[in-house]
Amino acid sequence: MSLRLRDMTVADLDAVMVLEEELFAPDTWTRSMYREELAHRDTRHYLVAEHEDAGGRRAIVGYAGLIAYDDEAHVATLGVAAGHQGEGIGSLLLDALLAEADRRSPVVLLEVRAENEVALGLYARRGFAEIGRRRGYYQPSGADAVVMKREKT
Repeated sequence: MSLRLRDMTVADLDAVMVLEEELFAPDTWTRSMYREELAHRDTRHYLVAEHEDAGGRRAIVGYAGLIAYDDEAHVATLGVAAGHQGEGIGSLLLDALLAEADRRSPVVLLEVRAENEVALGLYARRGFAEIGRRRGYYQPSGADAVVMKREKT
């Protein structure tokens, strides 16, 4: 079994949309949102984590995206299939995004669901600190978001 990270392509969107629904419903991004993001290669960096089993079958088990400008970057999304959570895939994806962010921007921001303790812990371990909350940020669920920031040291 092996895992590799690679750039997300439009061809990956079927698998990404299945994971998006599994992980983030009802507050999912749409296929057109992802298509738009992938069209902006100058300021976007989207990855997939592709798992290959012993039989050679490949499946996308995670994905992540970064929006990066000269003055700041934003972790736009990060998700790992429920059956593969706890395997370090989220950490690998986040570390790849942060490496890219550090090449482009002095600051990285993100929003994460306030009740997502696992993600909050991961981000804290990577140097993010809470700087605020956005009440009712996620729609249509109305879930609150914790806003976090990491500065390059």
